[in-house]
Amino acid sequence: MQVQELKINSERLNGRLDELSKIGRIGDTGVCRPALSTVEKEAFELVGSWMKEAGLKVRIDHFGNLIGRMEGKNPDAPVLMMGSHLDSQPYGGRYDGPAGVLSAIEAVATLNEQGITPERPIEVVSFCDEEGWRFNRGLFGSRGILGKLEEADLERKDQDGVTREQALREFGCDPKKFQESQYKPGSIHAFLELHIEQGPVLDKGNLPLGVVSGISGPLWWTVKLKGFAGHAGSVPMAMRQDAILGMSEISLALNRIVRQDEKAPTVGTVGHVQVFPNSRNIIAEEVTFTIDLRDIDQNRRDAYEKQLRQEINDICDKYHLSYDIQEDTNSEPRYCAEWIKETMHSESKKMGLELPELMSGPFHDALMLSYACDYGMSFVRCKDGISHNPAEYSSPEDLALGAELLYRTMNKMMVI
Repeated sequence: MQVQELKINSERLNGRLDELSKIGRIGDTGVCRPALSTVEKEAFELVGSWMKEAGLKVRIDHFGNLIGRMEGKNPDAPVLMMGSHLDSQPYGGRYDGPAGVLSAIEAVATLNEQGITPERPIEVVSFCDEEGWRFNRGLFGSRGILGKLEEADLERKDQDGVTREQALREFGCDPKKFQESQYKPGSIHAFLELHIEQGPVLDKGNLPLGVVSGISGPLWWTVKLKGFAGHAGSVPMAMRQDAILGMSEISLALNRIVRQDEKAPTVGTVGHVQVFPNSRNIIAEEVTFTIDLRDIDQNRRDAYEKQLRQEINDICDKYHLSYDIQEDTNSEPRYCAEWIKETMHSESKKMGLELPELMSGPFHDALMLSYACDYGMSFVRCKDGISHNPAEYSSPEDLALGAELLYRTMNKMMVI
């Protein structure tokens, strides 16, 4: 099908993505922008200037969110919110997050250039610490505006011992004023997020865009195993209390559990690992590691969680280890609003596109916003499905189509 002429400015959008990628660049194409860092503040200043050019009034709230607002004909109406994030993984790519923020800015800029005054207020948000790698728990800014933070969130430390509270204050935020930055129930009309797919479905299907049906529910644990340190050369294998051995078998058990149904989209990952005393000739006494379990089917995920807890108990008994499981995140799957999906499908057909629906394995800020309002998401194809890697790539043409669909969907939703 022939794609209609675009209203958004593709050259401006992709030029800005290139310019932003220079902030925190690693290597030729990689990006490292830690949440609440001086590097992210530099990115906020640049992106904030583009928000102002698009006609938005800009602020940074006390959760560290960058927010641009355009008033509507009815300034008291619930806001139509769009956005994503600017922080990255430590070894990340240039599109994960920024594609959504800059496409939202481009949509509003196009609205302004078309001389259209929205019926309701529009806000574009770059949420603080979506990725969660610096303080080992993400979605901070989106949880914050909805009043869903926990006391422990501020006490979390990065690898240099800096607490999140310290980082917020250095960023210019005041945790004592969190309540001022929270949104009242009913004050958000709907939320839209554009994101690269971070998977191979669209690329394998030779499709530029997709409409998201829902987001898998993530279960995040921090697991600590404790054994007993001993000399690696003298303690017989049968007498060891080796925490690393326990962790290794738990990792294998997780892999076995999530692959019971090869057709299911369930995934499980052991990610961050810390070992004590971390010496080559001492048997590991303590290992702390993370488990990430995700599924779009809550009942299946619950069943797998039960199996995994039993495996951890049995393995620790086998090797005479004690264990502790700390639950860091537990969200059920959240489905996109039908009326927003229908709007996306209708507008994409006008553009000359027939788009598939697909679920999201990764979580996004939209997951949290779903507890406050209806939400919709669109995916942009990324080459070979690669993400969280400097090789991450989405073409200028696909990104332009994604921004155009976002613009058209936003335009329709202003009056729905």
